[in-house]
Amino acid sequence: MRIGSVAALVIAFVAVMVAGLSLGRAMSVQSGLDALQKSVEASRSGIDRTGTVALGPAKPTDVANVARDPSRVPPPITRTEPTTVEIATTIKEVTAEIADGATYDFWTYDGTVPGPLYRVMEGDTVKLTITNPSSSNSAHDIDLHAVNGPGRGAAVTAVAPGESKTFTFTALNQGAYVYHCAFAPPYHHIAQGMYGGIVVEPRGGLPKVDREFYVMQGEWYTAGAFGQKGQQTFSSAKALAENPEYFTFNGHVNALTNLFPLHAKVGETVRMFFGNGGPNIGSNFHLIGEIFDRVYSGAPSTFTQNEETWYVPPGSVSIFEFRLNEPGQYTLVDHALWRVAKGAAGALLVDGDWDPNVYSPPAPNASH
Repeated sequence: MRIGSVAALVIAFVAVMVAGLSLGRAMSVQSGLDALQKSVEASRSGIDRTGTVALGPAKPTDVANVARDPSRVPPPITRTEPTTVEIATTIKEVTAEIADGATYDFWTYDGTVPGPLYRVMEGDTVKLTITNPSSSNSAHDIDLHAVNGPGRGAAVTAVAPGESKTFTFTALNQGAYVYHCAFAPPYHHIAQGMYGGIVVEPRGGLPKVDREFYVMQGEWYTAGAFGQKGQQTFSSAKALAENPEYFTFNGHVNALTNLFPLHAKVGETVRMFFGNGGPNIGSNFHLIGEIFDRVYSGAPSTFTQNEETWYVPPGSVSIFEFRLNEPGQYTLVDHALWRVAKGAAGALLVDGDWDPNVYSPPAPNASH
């Protein structure tokens, strides 16, 4: 298949996803994504690639996948006085699938990509303990962008296999921030999946919403081409060239489509913590069919209203808030749309009643 044919499929896929808002769930995000990815796989032989190699067989997996359920969000802050918050995280080096039939050796915090979302309040004292099991092959640490101080925790948390270390910091600045491994070379550890988000809420917490989600994008520099079956390994040549084979939301090509699609209802207000682990490439985050009522990178008071697409740099987290007006299927994408063909897609499925005053096409078959 020629490149032009794949380009046409990318455009067609996005068009069908938009049309899907009026056609209901007859067309699923995953089926459209599968067709697109097969086309990219079929066309790879005619593309000049960096360092593509033949793969060995897929390895036995320690876990099926490292995809994090986006609905696994800690409860909002409701208190008004600072306290001491204790966080414990365990390094887990695991073999799991990055895509169907393709395995990869991930490095993670607590076994998922991204690692857990940490939630504290401005003024809190945070006591963090990091443990690296003796079964690990590498030393690791943790660098939290919410920390004020040299190394932001990494300088005092380097843990060899079999070690555990603890440090404390005061959360001084409101906002949402990335944390990641900074053990040398830090870009390699991040590229293996070692990143997550930490939210520092204002006193009394963020405004109440009906539903919250936690999503992080990352890119993967594999020796084999996108779509190849077998054991994928890290390619430093592709990382240096900033030429990833995969883009994922939450650590797997199908994380937010087949595995953990997002669910909500008409009339609900939604808050999404969306971050980008990188390590190299920014995300142009977009939700097809919605306009973000408020977006903020940094303090909640610095929000932007009525935003369509928001750039989230590598090593950053932004917060998106919106209200759902219509039922149907909404698609999460990086609006650098070729990345959809490499896995950067997810689904938000909304139940409820159709309002023709908001959107005039016939109601989709989505009410329950």
